[in-house]
Amino acid sequence: MNVTVVGLGKIGLPLAVQFANKGAQVYGADINQTTVDLVNQGREPFPEEHNLQEYLSKLAETKKLVASTNTTDCVSLSEVVVVVVPLFVNEKAEPDFSAIDSATIDIAKGLKKGTLVCYETTLPIGTTRNRFTKTLESISNLNVGEDFFVAFSPERVLTGRVFSDLRKYPKIVGGVTPKCATIAENFYKHHLDFDLRPELSKKNGVWVLDSSESAEFVKLAETTYRDVNIGLANQFAKFADKIEVNVYEILEAANSQPFSNIHQPGVAVGGHCIPIYPKFYLWNDSSATLVSSARETNEGMPAYLLSKIRKNFGELSGKMVLVLGASYRPHVKELAFSGVFELHKLLINDGATVEVHDPLFSRDELAKVGLKAVESETSHIDVIVIHTAHSEYLEFLSHKENFKSLTAIFDGRNLFNGVSPISGVKIYGIGQ
Repeated sequence: MNVTVVGLGKIGLPLAVQFANKGAQVYGADINQTTVDLVNQGREPFPEEHNLQEYLSKLAETKKLVASTNTTDCVSLSEVVVVVVPLFVNEKAEPDFSAIDSATIDIAKGLKKGTLVCYETTLPIGTTRNRFTKTLESISNLNVGEDFFVAFSPERVLTGRVFSDLRKYPKIVGGVTPKCATIAENFYKHHLDFDLRPELSKKNGVWVLDSSESAEFVKLAETTYRDVNIGLANQFAKFADKIEVNVYEILEAANSQPFSNIHQPGVAVGGHCIPIYPKFYLWNDSSATLVSSARETNEGMPAYLLSKIRKNFGELSGKMVLVLGASYRPHVKELAFSGVFELHKLLINDGATVEVHDPLFSRDELAKVGLKAVESETSHIDVIVIHTAHSEYLEFLSHKENFKSLTAIFDGRNLFNGVSPISGVKIYGIGQ
């Protein structure tokens, strides 16, 4: 079977490798010539995806994965097309379809009878049927459900562990027609493996829902749930600050009851998913006040931490602030929608001189995104703000002799559980 994967990013490329490893001849289509060249050379375009380099090296030798910038040509050679082109939101929180619309047009130009097109990009509900399928039909002059087939199957993996996550979680599929769903189900059954998950309500594997809309809803539901849950935790944390109790102690006790699973509060919510996909849901359901309130709460956490700094430390004008951690989650080299940017802007606007440290990023890499890396000498630092809970910071802050001017630590991730790593230096947390 020939398969085209459109979009060789941090999800699309591992997917292409997975399909090739299961026996398909895979064509990877991407608009980035550098990415295409690296894939054809058997070199990973981005680091730290477990097993990716090993697999790419082998596939380059066998030519089971071939990359190209010509999507239409790749599609014309394939029986299955899997689309993983990113979709973001604009400044008005509206989806920006430009990139994936363009990819869909290119797919339609190469579409032939019998082809399955499966979208894995997270989408607002109804997009697969009402937007992309109409484009595919209009340009190809083929009829969905008869001449070609369209389904939606949300990606449900995290970068850094894509191959293990593909095995761990059920593969959700919804077709534009029942026949579309059946063909998509058969494709994924033959190209994915699944771990035993006896705790699930049914056998781990491909789970077919009743429509593409239902499958689109699944991804928005699971990511929006996390955003709302974190928003609730952040509201609890702010109230805990007000009445001077420890929210982490409270959440630990509450979660000891099996029906409670309150997430952790924190200085920011970042990444490709949680800050963005609730906005897709709100685009469908503008009356969802609970969702919009949670998003507002989470987006406001950097400003809330700044208010704690002002209250407990005082004016920042002329002070040296070190932000620890740029990536949006620990031990993953990824800056997508990281809260470090808003935090950095707020601190600068308050008059502070701000430097940033992250063990995963070089000085030049930080500079390219507008962040100044801290010098090796840290004795000038007045205040530390912990944005990312990299475990390296447990050791980094254990050398108190390196922080002679340090007065306060503001721990935005509860890395130190309220206990200052440096004697004589006060530590403040969110909800603590």
